[in-house]
Amino acid sequence: MYAPIAAPLGIVGVIHVDASPWVEDNLWILETIQDAPLMVGMIGNLRLEGPEFGAMLDRYAKNPLFRGIRYGNLWGYDLPGQVNNPDVVAGLRRLAQHDLVLETANQNLALLWAAVRASDQAPDLRIVVDHLPAFDPQPEEAGEYRAVLKEIAARRNIFCKLSEIVHPRRPASVPPVIVRDLAALRPGLDVLMECFGEDRVVFGSDWPNAVGVSEVPDTVALVRAYFSGRSRAAAEKFFWKNSVAVYKWIRRAPEQPRL
Repeated sequence: MYAPIAAPLGIVGVIHVDASPWVEDNLWILETIQDAPLMVGMIGNLRLEGPEFGAMLDRYAKNPLFRGIRYGNLWGYDLPGQVNNPDVVAGLRRLAQHDLVLETANQNLALLWAAVRASDQAPDLRIVVDHLPAFDPQPEEAGEYRAVLKEIAARRNIFCKLSEIVHPRRPASVPPVIVRDLAALRPGLDVLMECFGEDRVVFGSDWPNAVGVSEVPDTVALVRAYFSGRSRAAAEKFFWKNSVAVYKWIRRAPEQPRL
């Protein structure tokens, strides 16, 4: 379903990020993408604090398409509450030992601070903060938001996926307010670029979650317009080179670039 959308836009490689709490779906996804060279990897779902985490991670890590796990504000997961749990700390370090990635999703201030603490617990672990443009700090949160971004900026293994740039705005309203104008979105993107720099931001279409809010062609056009004001080198890093650095994805087709 994604290939016909992606191909006309020049998208030649895709990393699937899990959308299910079922452990069995890790295997299902790997089997599904095994014969699809467009798919260069997947981020799975394994519960860090579970007693079976280590054994399952060791098993899935044997497949080079398995590039890490997502653990954020979804399915009752609680990274802020678990980040000091010895089992979770051991799991974070085990991810790093396998050279895999931790992704967090559905950002709030507590989850951003948890990413900082996770990075301190496992300094070699690469962490991807998903969908951070979708977090709209309220006026009373502005000071703490600047503080946590300052801490994140100092941790070179924390990356940001600039996805969900177009999104229903906080606080929620009916009907939701959705801003699509780059001029209005640019200040927030500039803040994130200042925090992460051009070496730690990656592209994400957020498809199919973004269907009805920002279709893939619109998302690509928006970020192309934003990066048109920056250097070609910065754009190349954002659109693909940084994804190699953080995900270490597997090149599976001749049209996929290599460093």
